[in-house]
Order: sequence, then C-alpha cells, then structure tokens
Amino acid sequence: MVKVVLMPSSMTKHMGTVNMSDHSSDPRVLIIAPEIFCLPKAKDNHYQFINAKAGGLSDVSTALIIALNNQGVDVHIALPDYRHIFNGHLRTAVEESLHYFGSCVPNDRIHLARDKAIFHHNRIYSCDGTDKIKFSIAFQREVMNNIIPMVQPDLIHCNDWITGLIPAMARQLGIPCLFTFHNIHTEKTTLAEIEDRGIDAAFFWQNLFYDYFPSSYENSRQSNPVDFLSSGVFAAHFVNTVSPTFLMEMVDGQHGFVKRSFQQEVSNKIRDGCAVGILNTPDPSYDPSIDEALVCTYSAANHLSGKKTNKLALQKILNLKQDVQAPIFFWPSRLDPIQKGCQLFAEILYKIVHNYREQKLQIVFIADGEFRRHFKDIVGFHNLSDRVALCSFNERLARLAYGASDFILMPSSFEPCGLVQMIGSIYGALPVAHDTGGIHDTVIHLDTDGNTGNGFLFKTFDSNGLYWAIGQAMQFYMLPVRVREQQISRIMMQSNSKFSYDVTAQRYVDLYEKMLKRPLIGQKAYAQDGKTKKHRKKTHSEQNHLDPIPTMPFADFFKHSNLEIYQKKGGSHGTAGHQL
Repeated sequence: MVKVVLMPSSMTKHMGTVNMSDHSSDPRVLIIAPEIFCLPKAKDNHYQFINAKAGGLSDVSTALIIALNNQGVDVHIALPDYRHIFNGHLRTAVEESLHYFGSCVPNDRIHLARDKAIFHHNRIYSCDGTDKIKFSIAFQREVMNNIIPMVQPDLIHCNDWITGLIPAMARQLGIPCLFTFHNIHTEKTTLAEIEDRGIDAAFFWQNLFYDYFPSSYENSRQSNPVDFLSSGVFAAHFVNTVSPTFLMEMVDGQHGFVKRSFQQEVSNKIRDGCAVGILNTPDPSYDPSIDEALVCTYSAANHLSGKKTNKLALQKILNLKQDVQAPIFFWPSRLDPIQKGCQLFAEILYKIVHNYREQKLQIVFIADGEFRRHFKDIVGFHNLSDRVALCSFNERLARLAYGASDFILMPSSFEPCGLVQMIGSIYGALPVAHDTGGIHDTVIHLDTDGNTGNGFLFKTFDSNGLYWAIGQAMQFYMLPVRVREQQISRIMMQSNSKFSYDVTAQRYVDLYEKMLKRPLIGQKAYAQDGKTKKHRKKTHSEQNHLDPIPTMPFADFFKHSNLEIYQKKGGSHGTAGHQL
C-alpha cells in the first residue's frame, strides 16, 4: 500500500517562487541557526549589522557561512529576528570588532524569522525552560511556514536542539537534511503544544523521537513528550558533531551525562555511515597580525617582541606587576565546574602562585560564571591581587589577553570541540588542557626534541594532573629563549594553516555533495560525455527508500537495537523511514 502525504498549504504557498527542479543551477543550501555573530549590512538602515551571540555556535555559524559564500556556494541563512537585541546596546560593541567583515554575504541570502515571541527577547536564550520551548517553536514555525517555502532549498542544515523539529519536516518533504549538534542540551514538549503554537506536526509526527513508543498519533499527541535533540538526529539524513573524538566518546559511553536513547541514535547513524565529526575552527578575525584589539599586532616572525608589548599593556590594565619576563596563564572559558574544570584549578591556585613565585607567574581570568566567587575568595584570602586578575568577560580584553599570555588554561572534563585551544595556538599562547574530545583532536603534547606538538596535555582529570601539566608548561618556559621562540613560531604557522575555516568549509562542501549526490559548485559546467548531465528530482517515495536511514518493516523494526530502550521506556522513535 502506498501512503500519500499532502503538504500543508502553509508549506506550499511560496513554492512557485523558485524553480528548484532545474538542476542545471547550483544547489541551494539553507543553514538554520539560532545565533549569529555578524552579518553584512542590510537593505535598509534599520540594521547596519545583525548581531546575536550567545556562545561558540555563533562564531561557527558566521565563519562557515562566509567561507561557503566565498567558495561560491549558494548559501542562505535563517536567523531569528532578535529585534530588541539588534536595537540595543550590544549592537555598537559587536560592530566595532566586526567592521572588517564588510558586506561579505548578499543581503538577499539573509532571512529573518519574525515573530513577537522572538522580537522582544533581550538575550539569545532565556534561563526558563518553558520560555526556551516557546522561542524554539516560534522560530521553527516561521522557518517551516515561510522561509523554507520561499528559499526552496536543495539541502537544509540545522543546528542544535532549537532546530530539532525541522529535520522531520525535511524528511517528509524529501529534502536532504544535515543536523549538527554542538552540544547535547535538549528540551521536550508534546505534539499538542507544538501544534497549538502553529506547527502542523501531524504532517511529520512519525519522523519525531518520543519518550515512549508512539503507537499512534492520537495516543501520542497529549502525553508522549517529543525530544527535540534526538528528533533532529533521528530524522536527519546525516548528522555531525564538532569533533571526531567527541563523537566516538559519546557512543562509547565515556560521558555519563549522555542519555542512553541519544547515544543509541547517534550509534545508529554511525553504523549506517551517516555520522561524522567535523572540527569547528575559530573565526578568521582571530589573527594576531590583524587583530585591532591588540596593542601591537604580530606574526610568527616577530611574535617575541609583539607579545612582550601586549603583555605590558595587559598587566597595566589589570593592575598586575609589569614584567615582560613573568609567565601569564590565561583562563578564557566560562567558570563552569560541570564542564570546564575550574574546581581543579581552584584546588591548586595558591600552590601554583607560591611554588612559581621566583618566576613571578601570573594568572588572568577573563570569564563569567558563578564559580568566580571562589577564585575571588582565594585571591583575597592570600592577598594575590598583584599576581592574579579576575575580570568579567570582555571581547576586546580577551583578545588582548590571547596576544599577551604565554599559556591558555583548559582543564575541561569534556569538550565537544573547543575553540580557545586553537585560538591560543594561533596567538602563540600554548594550551594546557585535559586530553578529551575536541582537545584531543587539536592539541598534541609538545616535544621540543622532535619538533612536534602545540601544548601540554594531562590524561587523569584531577588537580594533580592539571598541576603536572602546568609544571610541563613552566619547564618549557624556562628553556633558552631561542628554543622557545623557534617552537612558538612553528606552532603559530602550523595552527594558522590547520585551524582555518577554509578547511572546515571544504569538509562541509564534501558532505553536502555526498548528500546531494552531485557537485555543489559549478553545476552548469558539470558535464559527462560532452553533454550536460540531467538530474531528476526524486519523488517522496523514492527519497525515503534512498535515504541513509534504511527502511524496514515494523516486524524487523522491533528487532532493531533500540528494543531494549523501548522496553525500559527510555525513549522511542517515531516511524521515519519505516513503512508498512
């Protein structure tokens, strides 16, 4: 029996806007992201720049979009219209650090989701779970009902739980969808709540992931919560996270906070060859040769003098003793004991400052977080204010600290990717880090004899391990200047080449082309045997049977590896890809 699904009128009203069946043109990619750092000048004066930043995802979204656009990809971006933020005090501050981007993406590629639930947010994410869900549904409703029909993408790229319903709709429409999860936070709500807020979830309900097995739409609608993040992974044709090692750590059960149901969904994707790890890389503005936040810009060739000048400037601003010979350890990450390992550093902070008093070691925190008060108490109790500086996060000051410091502290208990260890290496500030996740993929323990490595790693997550790694860093710092200068020059040059968004963008281009089964750029010139190769749009039925998630009858479906989860009521699929 063939199941015929009609597209809701809300998703078809703009279908005549662009003729996407014409595959003689380059494929169109729509990236859907809840946050962005900088976008080019808009068509009117209402937005000179579009600035909405909450974390690392924003840097990644910006750099990826610009890099793809520079490579010639027909890339579009869907972004919430944070009207309150765009008109607020954040706008000017962000513009100052981003003016060099200019107009690098065409204005008609930027699509703002406009809704009252979005307009009046004064920050990207509210702390209230209910408010987060309302915001997410409002954003996705506008994307589904207006932006996707208008753009008519050949491929959709979603990011994190806040876009987790869109892959289910994309699968139902037969549009290839990539789902990237930058972290594993999720939210849940019912189909009833989703539909009451304007999304026709009945159209794609079977492609969602539920807490319990959904025996039917009617039985699931009111009382079977939908998991947004797991739905994104389950329904998407391909998924990726932001480092190869973190991907495998999740499925190997190395992190207890990863729920079994989510772990199994990611495992299924890996088993089917539909999951990869693609490292994020820092925004291109993180370059000490052009960074205007530095008092003195520098390159690998003259880093020694440049970093000394920046060090004196930072010490003066922070009321530290001004001494170019003093090694500076910089903490740039939020002070979060759950992930960032700040409690390990608190245990040994006084010991480090005391034991390296002859070397005049200094520590700089430019970070926010509740744990900050613990460091403040330690500094006050031991009267360390001339050796340890505690500052709230400030973008320009943090950039100066990268240019001034000798080492970056990153004792994370887990790290999906991490950017600060890459930024530090680019600026000649070597990371002292726990060997986990994305850190493992980007930091190699320094070997001066072998002329390899870019930092100092400890494997056992405790304060003794961190203290040992800091000791390794200090041994390096006490080597002859000529040896240090040679190693840091090498690290800076290698990092500038390796941690580039041109490299990352090419990884995404390769993945997009794998999903589309055709070139992403230069489609008009693509020919075979002297004739332009014709492409035919697959029907919905064909698409389902060619999707990376294999089809199977329900009898076999219950033999699937998730049966144990169903029995424990720990989470359950919908029916995407599984036809009677």
